[in-house]
Amino acid sequence: MERKIRVIIAKAGLDGHDRGAKVIAAAFRDAGIEVIYLGLRQTPEMIVEAALQEDADAIGISILSGAHMTVFKKILDTMKSKQLDNVLLFGGGIIPKEDIDKLKSIGVGELFTPGTPTTETIEYVKKWVGEHRALEV
Repeated sequence: MERKIRVIIAKAGLDGHDRGAKVIAAAFRDAGIEVIYLGLRQTPEMIVEAALQEDADAIGISILSGAHMTVFKKILDTMKSKQLDNVLLFGGGIIPKEDIDKLKSIGVGELFTPGTPTTETIEYVKKWVGEHRALEV
């Protein structure tokens, strides 16, 4: 039996609004993707450790707090220190276009803003995993 794609979905820091994260987690599950939902107030270390423990293919961060530049950089740094370089880090939330460009330039994958269809996010993750991880997608 082939292994399903595994995605960690989390809210980092003190951001307490998790509706979007729950919507995307449900959409991924409905698409046949295994979701490990970590919930609110996760540290970068907790998120990366969960990705290691769960053999995750991708980490999705939902962020509305305005701390996206700090949060994504800390998660990337932690991923690098744990040699987790074959795992996609992507996200969504309220992130200005100029910050999206900066984050992508340092290694963050796609960042989805409000109104993006969940199917677009799902297809992006499936395509990335199909190209970067040895899984049948």
